[in-house]
Amino acid sequence: MKCYLMVMSIGIKKILLDSLKSRELSIVDLSKALCSVNGVNEVDIIVVEVDSYTETMKVTVKGPQINYNQVRKVMEKHAVSIKGVDEISVART
Repeated sequence: MKCYLMVMSIGIKKILLDSLKSRELSIVDLSKALCSVNGVNEVDIIVVEVDSYTETMKVTVKGPQINYNQVRKVMEKHAVSIKGVDEISVART
């Protein structure tokens, strides 16, 4: 009897991030930078709260194989802090 090992890959298809950014950073620039990450096809950003210096946002990233570490690095490069992951969708690829 032969035993076959099936290797499955699980990929992130959608992730919703609760994030905080300075008011100076444009959400247009941030969304373009995030959309340039391999595996990302679409980025939606909604500003949900504004104060004197910062904005709280909901950032939705969609794609066939999102690399969360690369998304996190792009956000860190733009001085955006991720407060939490509010939603995630994964699938076998």
